[in-house]
Amino acid sequence: MFTASGRGTPADRCRTHPDECNRLARAPILDVGGYLDSIERCRHRFPELRILTGVEFGQPHLHEAQASHLLDLGVIDRVLGSLHTLEVGDDRSEPNTLFRKWSADEVMWAYLDEIPRMVAGSRTFEVFTHIDYAVRAWPIESAGPFDPRRFEEGFRNAMRAIADSDRILEMNTRRLWPWITQWWSEEGGKAVTFGSDAHVPEALAANFPEATAMLAHYGFRPGQRPEEYWTR
Repeated sequence: MFTASGRGTPADRCRTHPDECNRLARAPILDVGGYLDSIERCRHRFPELRILTGVEFGQPHLHEAQASHLLDLGVIDRVLGSLHTLEVGDDRSEPNTLFRKWSADEVMWAYLDEIPRMVAGSRTFEVFTHIDYAVRAWPIESAGPFDPRRFEEGFRNAMRAIADSDRILEMNTRRLWPWITQWWSEEGGKAVTFGSDAHVPEALAANFPEATAMLAHYGFRPGQRPEEYWTR
């Protein structure tokens, strides 16, 4: 996965998912050496860029030992945590699957209730990403358009847990939700980072000018270097 601070700016982050899995498939263990080699090749090929290493842990509260081992190597510049699955009996499923089994509201509340537990259960990540992950699969056909106000209390509780732990919230530039930025600032969020969630190079820094304008509107300002967090 590629994440950019913005097209035309001299900083990019390349991050990978070491633990993405589901009931049908399990990704191989991250080849740390191969990953670092690829980063060095990119740095050599594009010396005008400052390229940082990064990792995104899905469900880090369930993989704390694995995450800690990787971080102990001291080679990762930025560590993100995300919530992609929810517990279903002895298994775990993604929201897009659960929306076909549970009511839409039940899925959303289960997702939002899990975020504070994830935050409390892991010390390995500094940035929470994809807070809108369940929203992406919202079943419009059966449940109608998604209205964030119906779940405002859950989102605010999740954001408050993230802010109280002194973590940063990633803003996805491909999906610009002003209510996320507004509620994050109101719940004590002090810093944000940008992610284009680009699985192909062409999608790097999608909607970046619009994203920076939105963050500036809510009082966030850039750091001295392109890769630094925006703060308020």
